[in-house]
Amino acid sequence: MTAPLHDTNAAETAAVDVAAGVPAKAIEGRSPWRIAWIRLKRDKVALTGGIVVLLLILVAIFAPVIVGLLGHPPNEFHEETIDPLFSTPKEAWGGISSDFLFGVEPGNGRDVFSRVVYGARVSLLVAFLAAVVAVVIGTVLGIVAGYFGGWIDAVVSRVMDLLLAFPQLLFIIALVSVVPNSLWGLSGSGVRMAVLIAVIGFFGWPYVGRIVRGQTLSLREREYVEAARSLGAGRLYILFRELLPNLVAPITVYATLMIPTNVLTEAALSFLGAGVKPPTASWGQMLSKAVSTYEADPMFMIIPGLAIFVTVLAFNLFGDGVRDALDPKGSR
Repeated sequence: MTAPLHDTNAAETAAVDVAAGVPAKAIEGRSPWRIAWIRLKRDKVALTGGIVVLLLILVAIFAPVIVGLLGHPPNEFHEETIDPLFSTPKEAWGGISSDFLFGVEPGNGRDVFSRVVYGARVSLLVAFLAAVVAVVIGTVLGIVAGYFGGWIDAVVSRVMDLLLAFPQLLFIIALVSVVPNSLWGLSGSGVRMAVLIAVIGFFGWPYVGRIVRGQTLSLREREYVEAARSLGAGRLYILFRELLPNLVAPITVYATLMIPTNVLTEAALSFLGAGVKPPTASWGQMLSKAVSTYEADPMFMIIPGLAIFVTVLAFNLFGDGVRDALDPKGSR
């Protein structure tokens, strides 16, 4: 059977290189993370979501600069833009103009663009830090429960079941109502944000813990764990040097999917009045105020609602792409 032309040419080229003293190219190995990145780059939808996520993060970080260039201070009143009779913007489409890119807030004329930009800072900060708290607690307790088993696994598993059945929103609302105005060196909205981060993260760790526990149960019987144990490695070494690196992929996937859930939770709590205190900008707080004015000024409800929708959709698309890239066999 005749060899294909490209294989013959490649063999001839390799023979010429060897004859000329040129060393042949070594086969380049690829790490699992590089392979995952190659897969992720092929997913245009996930990349689009990742770009939007990156833009949202930049908007939150550089909110003062963006508002200084394109908007007005978020708590500055512009009553001249409001109709004194109906307390709605004088201009059409909620007062959208070259001076107010997203219009003005009914009743007081605050710049909606500025408040949406600063609201991104609040939502993303709470979502990211709450996810970090949940991932840290869930990873530590999940890996300990999965590796040691026995009564430790039983206790941790029952605690996870208890927290998953607990009414999170009601607990946060009740807790916020009794939290003092100053706590841990913080005051006002800072206290509210700290409470939201702590409570959302605390009630979110069982979801991470279940995944980590299940993965640990399968990994603890692998050959490399047995080899480390036979060489005299301690339990902490096996947990955090042998098992944890192999759990990074599922933890990363779940963390990316947890953030949009936290964004929705923060928005819901702010909508119910248990979020940050006014006049700190929050998307959920804006939606709550828009309930009484949406018939006269629907744009004031549409814009923060779109901000939440785009943020959650972008994180979900990016999270799905990361999951498919890290676990192609488990893809939909």
